[in-house]
Amino acid sequence: MTARQFQQLAHTIPLQPGIYKYYDADGKLIYVGKAKELRKRVSSYFSKTFTTYKTHELVQRINRIEFTIVDSEHDAFLLENALIKEYQPRYNINLKDDKTYPYIVIKKEAYPRILFTRKKINDGAEYLGPFTSAGKVRELLDFIKQYVPLRSCKLNLSEQHIQKGKFKICLEYHLGNCKGPCEGLQSAAEYDEGLQLVRNILKGNLASVINHFKAEMREHAKNLSFEKANEVRKKIEHLENYRSKSVIVSSHLSNIDVFSILKEDNLAYVNYLMVQNGTIVQTHTVPLETKLEETEEEVLSFAIANLRSDFNSLANELIVPFFIEYPDKNIILTIPKAGDKKKLLDLSVKNVSYFREELKKKRILHLEGKTDIEKKKVLYELQSYLQLPELPDHIECFDNSNFQGSYPVSAMVCFKDGMPSKNDYRHFNVKTVEGINDFATMKEVVFRRYKRLLAEELPLPKLVIIDGGKGQLSSAMESIRELNLAGKLTVIGLAKNEEELFFPGDSESIKLPWNSDSLKLLRRIRDEVHRYGITFHRNKRSKGTFKNELEIINGIGAETTRRLLKEFKSVKKIKEVTEAELVKVVGLSKAKSLLDHFNKAPDLK
Repeated sequence: MTARQFQQLAHTIPLQPGIYKYYDADGKLIYVGKAKELRKRVSSYFSKTFTTYKTHELVQRINRIEFTIVDSEHDAFLLENALIKEYQPRYNINLKDDKTYPYIVIKKEAYPRILFTRKKINDGAEYLGPFTSAGKVRELLDFIKQYVPLRSCKLNLSEQHIQKGKFKICLEYHLGNCKGPCEGLQSAAEYDEGLQLVRNILKGNLASVINHFKAEMREHAKNLSFEKANEVRKKIEHLENYRSKSVIVSSHLSNIDVFSILKEDNLAYVNYLMVQNGTIVQTHTVPLETKLEETEEEVLSFAIANLRSDFNSLANELIVPFFIEYPDKNIILTIPKAGDKKKLLDLSVKNVSYFREELKKKRILHLEGKTDIEKKKVLYELQSYLQLPELPDHIECFDNSNFQGSYPVSAMVCFKDGMPSKNDYRHFNVKTVEGINDFATMKEVVFRRYKRLLAEELPLPKLVIIDGGKGQLSSAMESIRELNLAGKLTVIGLAKNEEELFFPGDSESIKLPWNSDSLKLLRRIRDEVHRYGITFHRNKRSKGTFKNELEIINGIGAETTRRLLKEFKSVKKIKEVTEAELVKVVGLSKAKSLLDHFNKAPDLK
């Protein structure tokens, strides 16, 4: 559309606030904007000289203009953001954040369960979040389970079913994780009190939770129930400890949103800190791509609207590094110069700078789109450091995984030309090893992997990494020698903590330069095998396909297992307690059976 063509329709554009939409010749929406005064803003595109080619190109592509009048500048602001999010026009700012955030959902049912989910649907349930970290959500759920007994079963706990006695309490009741509403041992009102405690924990309002337990402790003491009072006292101590580890800025601050921005050419990064009751409960950084001549103020304003919407923020104060046009008159804008609010802003700046630097580091190893020489540069460096006979363009890495000293599984990831080859990833259910024995497990899975490759006449890797110390490496080499593969591929051990490399039989380790691309590649491979193994392990646990290690010990039945887990909480802790502690719970004979079983395996702590 030319300036002359625009002048013929300019008088039809209203002077009120609203949003305008530009379409190209194919009828595709290419840009959405907001304006206090529509005619003045749209006219500016056809009456001034732009400094960037992209803006000039946008104007040349405009074939049709549509507009929507709204009541206020704030309404225009919200509508613009909603349309950009829905249609993602080519010339608008692109929020490059395609993550699906996790929620904690309180189901709409009698005695509601609390669950993890990534899908927010209109089912009448209460969704808390979203949260920026799935790991944080699972940590919160474990924390809640420890202090607020709620049911986890799928039973239909209608009052009619409970009164008819259709259900019986399960192991969760005996472990203290549930108060038995299925048998009417807990009222709906008491259960709802627990749900309210959960809401407060998730909102960072631990003070009200602690006060609730203090009142409960006093009530138990008043009734001379000193054992119960002591149990509640321990909960209070743990909650106080958890609160001390949280990032508490100031108990005097209420609910605040903090934002900072870092802009480089056509890329920008915005960090968001959500503060509730003086505690940072969420932190998230998003990258954005600018398309036209957007200022820092415009980019930050756009990001704030999206982030507050995504995270359901109700804070009425925004802390920002500079003044921005934010049309909601109910929102207080603060540009702090000192004090707790300035410390919050500085922390946000630190986070956004760290995000930008980490992104740059990751791009070093993200080799997509590079030439073969660029892709293999890191591999040539690794070959030189390790003095390998061949270029390690095919690397495989093994890792063992278990949960609280139980349920062993193993995983293997494969990298080809320095990049993940996910079709070649493998996981292993351990078949021949009883109990937890990292050495025997590593020997088994390495043998199975390369026996299979030999049988199918598939290419062997040039480098095999064993994630563990010298013991796991020695066990893996036993399998390599049994398969007559010694000398046909290189096997090294990667120590879990020090990032030292071991060759079989060497007493001294090798340490690559801490900032070398070779070590970064090895870290990436190690992190990937950890992720893959943990994901497989978690899926197995959630499906209930594991068999508890205690159940395979002679003389240890279901009732003894229940007593042990109620007292010590996990198999790992049972292995660590003294003989006297075991005798106190299960008696001398069964304690001896437990100790005999656990002493079969070497100490791998």
